[in-house]
Amino acid sequence: MEGIDLKQMAAMVKVISEEKNLPEEVVLDVIETAIAAAWRKESGDRDMNVRATLNMQTGEAAVYVIREVIEDGLAYNPATEIPQGEAKGKELGETVEEKIVLKDAFGRVASQTAKQVITQRLREAERDSVLAAFEDKVNTIITGMVSRVEPKIVRIDLGRANGIMPRSEQIDGEFYTVGNRIKVLVKGIERNERGAQLILSRGSAEFIRQLFVQEVPEIENGTVEIKAIAREAGRRTKIAVHSSIPGIDPVGTFVGGRGVRVQAVMNEIGEREKIDIVSWSDNVSEYIREALSPAEITKVEIEGEKAKVYVTEDQQSIAIGRQGQNVRLASKLTGYELDVLLAEAPKKKKRVDAEDLLLSTLENAEDEEE
Repeated sequence: MEGIDLKQMAAMVKVISEEKNLPEEVVLDVIETAIAAAWRKESGDRDMNVRATLNMQTGEAAVYVIREVIEDGLAYNPATEIPQGEAKGKELGETVEEKIVLKDAFGRVASQTAKQVITQRLREAERDSVLAAFEDKVNTIITGMVSRVEPKIVRIDLGRANGIMPRSEQIDGEFYTVGNRIKVLVKGIERNERGAQLILSRGSAEFIRQLFVQEVPEIENGTVEIKAIAREAGRRTKIAVHSSIPGIDPVGTFVGGRGVRVQAVMNEIGEREKIDIVSWSDNVSEYIREALSPAEITKVEIEGEKAKVYVTEDQQSIAIGRQGQNVRLASKLTGYELDVLLAEAPKKKKRVDAEDLLLSTLENAEDEEE
């Protein structure tokens, strides 16, 4: 492998910037990082803290070896430390930079190191640049193609970028096949020491919200609004809706004529997941009654952040739901801890036997005659 000429590297900054659609300062930083790595490989020590500079006009390059000032007389690592007596007036803990002007070219081994660093860092810079473009799309729905299905994540090809859908963001019971096109919510960009990653979702409550935004234009003009959503993806969703305009039926607006709007959302998430659309109310008791539908509630008692909900025996299982799902989602929707209790049965009036009444009347009549 031929050595890399520093002047050629300087000239390539603008070319790479245009090809990769990256800012010149980003490309320059990548190349300077590569120069530092190449010099460390060829002339330095792997422990050294090194930075490099490259003049794009002249092609002149230099590296700066950074060492920490330590107390005189101590054993030290010359690659990273320097005694205070040699540090020209620097205080303990400060750093000293030694400038080294570089030759015109690197050798074969150092050049290979530089090329590896440039390739890796440019790939990372490209990915970060693409992901930055998706920051404006957070909490919006986009369409992608399933590129790979793994035990814990599904990888989605979005064209210019790739994202992952963790198990926690998937719809329970939904199967994903490579090549299938699906709608996903851009949940956010997760950054860590390994780089940035686009996180996608189909199992979040926000995915449901945005699906309804697509189907119900009245949301955009403010005629109706979604107040709260509680979801157990793949099983059931409760959504509280409201309209401040008199005469507008918010539930009917979301359901749509012949149920077409809510059906369109269900077609996307799967028929296994049921959607309950209820009316929101600033009257907490009334809101809780709505949230627990289809159960009929006898009485609601509010106690701080908790509420006792009384139902008749035949409504108890409906209010609680299978495996506690209905009351659990209603609690999440309203923000109140709900306790479903049996209402006291009304006291029955003592039945008066007609025959006993007749005999009692006759006896009273006989007593009066005597």
